[in-house]
Amino acid sequence: MTHICSLMATGEIIRVCGCKGIRTCLRCEEEKSEKHLPQNNDPTFPISQIHYEFVYDPVTQSAVREENGVQSFQFHGVFLWENFVSEDEERELVAAMDENVWRQSQSGRRKQDFGPKVNFKKKKVRAGDFTGLPAVSCCLVDRMRQTPLLASFKPVEQCNLDYDPIRGSAIDPHLDDSWLWGEHLVTINLLSDTVLTMSLDQGWEDMDTGESRVAVHLPRRSLVVLFGEARHRWKHAICRKDVHGRRVCSTFRELSAEFLPGGEQEKLGSELLDIALKFKGTPL
Repeated sequence: MTHICSLMATGEIIRVCGCKGIRTCLRCEEEKSEKHLPQNNDPTFPISQIHYEFVYDPVTQSAVREENGVQSFQFHGVFLWENFVSEDEERELVAAMDENVWRQSQSGRRKQDFGPKVNFKKKKVRAGDFTGLPAVSCCLVDRMRQTPLLASFKPVEQCNLDYDPIRGSAIDPHLDDSWLWGEHLVTINLLSDTVLTMSLDQGWEDMDTGESRVAVHLPRRSLVVLFGEARHRWKHAICRKDVHGRRVCSTFRELSAEFLPGGEQEKLGSELLDIALKFKGTPL
């Protein structure tokens, strides 16, 4: 799909949509003929004939479904820390982000990247223009490490994403890379509540004939960690219908074992961590 662009009086073309291929947002959908539009109101998930809907209960760490009686199963690999930042800290964090340039991304998102230059297809990584994580994240990382799950967490990449219902922002179901990125995916959710939708195409316990989905409710100012099966087996997404106001999030990723002491690329990993943890970065 061709990017949607605006033509300024000077003749300069300004891209206002970052969608590519099958990815769409409200801006580019308005420009497409009706026959090409998704048949459902939320294109994040295609229409599925059979799927099972559950809601994550952080107290029991289980996925609960109320239909013909309560059904549930243990849902491992999600850690939720409510009120991870205060209201004042939230304002300061978002203000700091808004001082930098937001770049257009796919499916109506905008982004800011702080991390090494990566080619995932060729499995190549280098520092490139990476100058580290932003200064405002230093105290956040220290706070994360107060929980035993993240005691040794050393992020090497931070990605800020900006969602807005006006743009139809969403992110499709996906698994994060595991060649470069390690066990824990850590996200701070700011400005509005949302739902992280976990999905498994098929093959979960006795529900082997359809897709299973687990809704993980993320309160404003909360932190969520995905690890274990929730990190490596279940896909995660933010559906368009679950973006009710501006939402900003910061996702932090650590290195995989290949780039840590004893791994084949430990030297490169050490160099990248040295840059990241100086907390002097600007977005790429």
